[in-house]
Amino acid sequence: MPLSNTATSYGSLARTFHWLIALGILIMIPLGWIAHLAPMQDAGQIALKTALFSAHKTLGVAIFLLALGRIFWAIVQPRPVPLHPDRRAETTLADTVHWALYAALVIVPLSGWIEHAATDGFAPIWWPFGQDLPFVPNSPELAETMATVHFLAQWLLVGALVLHVAGAIKHAAVDRDATLRRMARGEPAGQPGGRHGGAAPAALALAAWIAVIGGGAAAGYFTNDESSDAPALEAAASDWEVQEGTLSISLVQMGSEVTGSFADWTAAIAFEPQDAPGKAGEVDVTISIPSLTLGSVTSQALGADFFAASEFPTASFRADLMNVADGYEAQGTLSLKGAEMPVTLPFTLTLDGDTAEMQGRTTLDRRNYGIGDNMADPGQLSFEVEVLIDLTATRSGGT
Repeated sequence: MPLSNTATSYGSLARTFHWLIALGILIMIPLGWIAHLAPMQDAGQIALKTALFSAHKTLGVAIFLLALGRIFWAIVQPRPVPLHPDRRAETTLADTVHWALYAALVIVPLSGWIEHAATDGFAPIWWPFGQDLPFVPNSPELAETMATVHFLAQWLLVGALVLHVAGAIKHAAVDRDATLRRMARGEPAGQPGGRHGGAAPAALALAAWIAVIGGGAAAGYFTNDESSDAPALEAAASDWEVQEGTLSISLVQMGSEVTGSFADWTAAIAFEPQDAPGKAGEVDVTISIPSLTLGSVTSQALGADFFAASEFPTASFRADLMNVADGYEAQGTLSLKGAEMPVTLPFTLTLDGDTAEMQGRTTLDRRNYGIGDNMADPGQLSFEVEVLIDLTATRSGGT
C-alpha cells in the first residue's frame, strides 16, 4: 500500500492519521466531560478525577501532535479529486468542514495545554517532558482566557465533526459512492484532472474568529462563582499604611507545589520600634477568602470541603508584635472557617525612616481548620500549608 496520496486515492499515512485522530476524538471528548462532572468528595474520588483529567490532557497533547502531522501531510500531498466535481457548493462545503476540523484539532488541545502550563494545579500530563511550555508565563489571567478558548473551540470541533460524519453517511447511504471506501481501504475512485480548490483561507479566518471571540469573552466564562460573594473590605485605620504587599499560600498537591494568593486583605498596624525584648505593637489582619486564586483548583479550594468561602467569607489574624531574641514575631490567633488557633508568624523587618519592609513566613496544618477533611492522604494534599507575607508600609503622616 503506497504511503503517499494519488489523484484518486489516499495513501496509508493519510489514512493512519485520519483514523488515529478519529479514535482519539471519540475518547477525548467524553473523557473530558466525565472528568469535569466527576465528584471529588473524598480521597478516592479526587484520585479518580485527577487520573481522568490527566488522561484527557495526555490524549489531547497526542491528538495535537497528530493533527500537526496530518495538516502538514495534507498541505504537501495531492488531495484526491472529488467524486462529484459538478457539485461545486457541496465540494466547497466539504473542504470548509475539513479545514475547520483541522483548525479545531489545533486550537482545542493547544488552548488546553496553554491553560495547563499557565497555572498550578492537579492532573499532570503523563509524559517525561515537564508541565510547562516555552514563553507561557504562570498567569491566572492567561489560563482563564485559554480556558474560554478551549471551551468555545470544543463546540467548533463538535460541529465540524458532526458535519463531517453526516457527509460521510450521505456519501455511503445516499450517493452510494466510494468516498468512505477511499478513506477506509485506500480504494481509488474519481476522475483525475478536475479542478479542486481548497478552503484553507476560510478555515484560517474561522480559527482567528474563535481565538478573538475566546479572548474577548474570557471574563464571561469560567469565572469563579464564589467571587460574587466576596466581601468588600473597608480600609483599616492604621498607624502604618500598607503601600504594597502580597499574602500568599503554598502547598503540595499530587506531588506538585501549588501556590496562590489573596487579592483583598487589610491590616491595621500599631508598631513602635524598640531595642528591648517585649511587645512592640499589634496587628489586626482581615482577609477576604473569596479573593483567593490557587491555580487551576481555585473553585475547589473555595468550595464547602475546603475554605467554604460562601459560609465563611473572611478570616482574621489578631496578634501582638513581639521583639524576640532573633528578630520579631507576630504572636496571636488565626480565625478561619469557624476555628480559632494560636499562630506564631516570625518575620524580618527593615526600617528606613518612616518606611518599613516586612517579610514573614509560617506553616499551618489545614486539619486544624477543617480544610480538606475529605483528603486524609498527605500524598494527595499536604497537611502543611505555608503562609508567606511580604509588604511595604509607611507610617501614617510620614514621608
